Amino acid sequence: MPFPDLVHPAIDAYESAVTLPADFVSFWQTTIAEARAIGGAVSIVPVETTLTLVEAFDVSFPGFGGHEVRGWLVLPKIRPEKLPLVVQYLGYGGGRGFPHELLHWAASGYAYFRMDTRGQGSGWSMGATADPVGTMPSIPGVMTKGIVERNDYYYRRLFTDGVRAIDMLLGQGFVDEDRIAVCGGSQGGGIALAVAGIDSRVRAVMPDVPFLCDFPRAVRVAGRDPYLEIVRFLAQHRDKGEQVFDTLRYFDGVNFARQSQAAALFSVALMDDICPPSTVYGAFKAFAGADKTIVEYEFNNHEGGGPFQDRRQMAWLAERFGG
Repeated sequence: MPFPDLVHPAIDAYESAVTLPADFVSFWQTTIAEARAIGGAVSIVPVETTLTLVEAFDVSFPGFGGHEVRGWLVLPKIRPEKLPLVVQYLGYGGGRGFPHELLHWAASGYAYFRMDTRGQGSGWSMGATADPVGTMPSIPGVMTKGIVERNDYYYRRLFTDGVRAIDMLLGQGFVDEDRIAVCGGSQGGGIALAVAGIDSRVRAVMPDVPFLCDFPRAVRVAGRDPYLEIVRFLAQHRDKGEQVFDTLRYFDGVNFARQSQAAALFSVALMDDICPPSTVYGAFKAFAGADKTIVEYEFNNHEGGGPFQDRRQMAWLAERFGG
């Protein structure tokens, strides 16, 4: 297939035109404070598996609005001291799956938490978390749920869940609060960027082929869903464009990147027609932290680096967190 977006040298000169709302920081501070004030119960229940070197736990915790959010926690069975933490967020349409999946972080000596994604988990991996909030008419999927009003937008709830997962895990006593990392691919990468931009406790962020970045360009360049859900919405709601793009500024990975001082390891695929590579570069170039790296996969589509990038992440994080 042809390259769907900018390539070198043109992509080297690209800078996102997304602007930062004046109340961006206060909007997210208020949102997180409200969720924390509501509180809610945490449950961490051991799960029986055939795994002998790690322990798995079925977790529920209060996210946005106090709503129950689920996840899997996997810990090394031998843990003489507090552990560095890796929280993984999931790609679009997926759910938490099963606790025996993706064991490489726990096998490397980390506390590993895979957060379920509210209202998803039926596209490619099973989920267990509902989104109990109704919205105005929207295109199937979640990209346009509440999109004309920032307080109602779906990703306000999901990004808050991501921060509240860290709150919950730090409350358990087995996590080293100075070694917290977040990661994810596609939508998961976008969530990781958001959480790193909201929560200064995050010391490392690893967004792979991140989604939810540079919305104005993405909806005009992407060749496949989910960005095209917004296109179809605007094709019908012709009078809502200004409202939609104003809402999206509060949820754009470019603006979250501008807030974070964490160490960052990005990846991008130059043949990606779901998350155009220029949008990933837009977030990477805006990232405020000085310790930032981007890895390119020139001939890959949205699968990105796969196990090659997993290997890079493990080596990169070990350099920063030890191990």
